[in-house]
Amino acid sequence: MDCFAVSLSSSICLPCLKRRDFLKIALFFALFQAGMPVIGWLLGIAFYDSVASIDHWIAFSILGIIGAKMIVEASKPKKENESYNIKHLKILLMLSIATSIDAFVVGMSFAFLQVNIIIAIISIGIITFIMSLIGVYLGKRFGNLIASKWAEILGGTILIAIGLKILIQHLYFS
Repeated sequence: MDCFAVSLSSSICLPCLKRRDFLKIALFFALFQAGMPVIGWLLGIAFYDSVASIDHWIAFSILGIIGAKMIVEASKPKKENESYNIKHLKILLMLSIATSIDAFVVGMSFAFLQVNIIIAIISIGIITFIMSLIGVYLGKRFGNLIASKWAEILGGTILIAIGLKILIQHLYFS
């Protein structure tokens, strides 16, 4: 959802984006969103035995904190002159890393939950690519008519719900 919101807001700020810019933005976000969980997963496997008894609390805490952060950030007013050019490689790299830090942490929880990492990263990469393309397209097409903050709030709420589901499943159904 972060990548969607960034793609949307970037294309609102830069109406001169071309088709290759759409693909470049979506590809960067997809690669980072798919790559960071692998790094987190590798670290999670290394520490699995140490944290297996509390993994559900870790997953719940991580997803809850990330979700709450998304909701809080979406609720903050944005400065009118806050703009950046996502076509610059340095800006795109920083945004790709910033929006994928939570994916690194989620990758750690994948190790604890014994998720098939190949299926997970392929799914994450494809979905991120598509959502980023949609975000750029909608931002360019509809401009300020779309409130990206609602996408972030929904994304944060979903992350919290997933964390709560993991916790309840582990505490009451395992």
